[in-house]
Amino acid sequence: MKPYKFEYFRPASLEEALDLLARHSEDVRILAGGQSLVPMMNFRLVQPKKLMDITAIKSLDYIRAERDTVEVGATTTQAKLLEWPQLASTVPLVAMALPHVGHFQTRSRGTVCGSVAHSDPVSELPLCLAVLGGSVILSSKKTGSREVSAADFQLGLLLTARRYDEMVTAVRFPVRQPGTGYAFQEMAERKGDLAVCAVAAKVSDRGIRLGVGGVAEKPTVRDWNDLPDSGLDEALNAFAWDLEGSDDIHGSAVYRRQLVRRLGRRAIMEARECRK
Repeated sequence: MKPYKFEYFRPASLEEALDLLARHSEDVRILAGGQSLVPMMNFRLVQPKKLMDITAIKSLDYIRAERDTVEVGATTTQAKLLEWPQLASTVPLVAMALPHVGHFQTRSRGTVCGSVAHSDPVSELPLCLAVLGGSVILSSKKTGSREVSAADFQLGLLLTARRYDEMVTAVRFPVRQPGTGYAFQEMAERKGDLAVCAVAAKVSDRGIRLGVGGVAEKPTVRDWNDLPDSGLDEALNAFAWDLEGSDDIHGSAVYRRQLVRRLGRRAIMEARECRK
């Protein structure tokens, strides 16, 4: 298992990276942690002509707590964010989800932005970003920077709104609001494996938001403004059927619908308790 031959670049600054993207455009794949891209290259599922390694861009390795958001730079690893002392108090949903992301070894290399940019529907961090209503910062030499909501960025299976001359330079997670509870639940064959189904819940005075990953081709979010306990099972059942899902070696569509019902209820109840 070896990748097809490619030309390698390792820019030392964001300006250099954006210049490379502007000149080579569609031929370039961006490498951050490589925990998803490198295995795909080894199996020759992707065969980039040029590979741009951004790990030397130190200016993109940061975690910045603002008034309303926590911004994470493109080269910040998942392990670094998980170890950040303020994570549980500012973005508790991400603190709950990160231990489910791979293993210690992969989190030490994999980046937060890389996971979002890869847009695998079974990934935990894109699901959290969608449920929280976060956003992605995209930068280009030609057009500058733009901020795209998670809902508009994640278009489908490994498909995003990023243009060829752009790179993801940061993601922004909204910080916890008073009186809001969160919960994360996941079913995988083994700890650290890809999720068969993952759910993330957010409960506040405004209502309930539930996100599901691993069933549809991208994280899917459903909001209920006023949902009593008596109507919870019916609402979750309708949501599960709307997602449809498909059969694969990890589980059937029927099994995944059942997971949406069970894990969804569990996450919502836990998020309600978290509010207290």
